[in-house]
Amino acid sequence: MKIKLKWILLGGLSLISIGVIGQILPPEMLDQGGMKNSTADSSDFFALRIDHFNLDFFVRLGINVATMVVLLRFIYFKVYRRHDYFFTFFMFNLVIFIVTVLLDADDGFSIGAAFGLFAIFAMLRYRSENIAATDMTYLFLSITFGLVSAINMGTWVEIIIINAILLLAAYLISGNIFLKPEFSKSVDYENIDLVKPGNNDELIADLKERTGLDIHRVYVKRIDYLRDRARLKIYYYSSDNRDV
Repeated sequence: MKIKLKWILLGGLSLISIGVIGQILPPEMLDQGGMKNSTADSSDFFALRIDHFNLDFFVRLGINVATMVVLLRFIYFKVYRRHDYFFTFFMFNLVIFIVTVLLDADDGFSIGAAFGLFAIFAMLRYRSENIAATDMTYLFLSITFGLVSAINMGTWVEIIIINAILLLAAYLISGNIFLKPEFSKSVDYENIDLVKPGNNDELIADLKERTGLDIHRVYVKRIDYLRDRARLKIYYYSSDNRDV
């Protein structure tokens, strides 16, 4: 049974709210009568001062934005030649970064809030059938960069080193360094005689001739004997590392 996206987001936001409440309210305020003393600090909201947006914030923000530019422009776009998810990746990263900075206190980031954030993306991953696993991986990387840049307790050099390690790993794995990028498509095929076991080489040769793609393996998803058709998922390599 499919769950609507709005209910997924509502559940994830509920988990975030639990972590936010636990982060904002200190233990003494949760005691009976503790809420009475909280009104004394309400004047802090109207104070003309800046607590979070200092030099440290802008340095972290600059590192985070520079990391995302390298990830999206020089890795993701260079390998896949696609830019339709640029806005999604960058805005997820920026929102996570800002929310994490605002929730980050002297006691550290709320574990409940962190689990709430990741709960949304975990549910989106397993309920979003139209999003490829590769794109979801880059989305998780975008989220990770936002979290690391916001809550890392080390120096700015350590943040750059951590982000550089992740960027290097992403480039070596997704780029044409160790393995060729593999693409896949689902096609309808009418010659079901070649779908039989033992005819795999003939099937791949026929698909190569028809599609012109460098197909190296085929997965049979469904066979319709009433219409003499089969739904196949083909896996192929591209010479220019682009999906067709």
